[in-house]
Amino acid sequence: MTIEEINKLCQNTLIGHLDIEFLSYGEDFVEARMLVDQKKWQPAGLLHGGASLALAETVASGGSMLLVDPTQFNVLGLQVSGNHISTISEGFVLARAEIVHRGNKTHVWDVKITSSEGKLISVARVTNMIIEKKQKRD
Repeated sequence: MTIEEINKLCQNTLIGHLDIEFLSYGEDFVEARMLVDQKKWQPAGLLHGGASLALAETVASGGSMLLVDPTQFNVLGLQVSGNHISTISEGFVLARAEIVHRGNKTHVWDVKITSSEGKLISVARVTNMIIEKKQKRD
């Protein structure tokens, strides 16, 4: 699977609604960005922590999808935890997920979310389940 395929797959989903775009990946990382605008604010006019966690789970899940054969496996988020370090109200946030554990049944990712200027906004840990797709019987 390629970055372009993942971005196309995410259209018309929560990921597309949140304006999350995958940018690049390597053997042990994946990067994405999200536009910070009013529809992602909490009432005080700052990026909602839930939007940051959605970005973290999205980038880590995309990373797992790039590591498995998507015709044979589904990637499902099992656990997401995060700490919000700073705030932002406009521009883009960048998420970089780095794999910590690549097992047959689970992947664990550390995710750092920063502003375009490099200010740390949030950190998260995401665990994904790797589940074999059931074969359809005739």
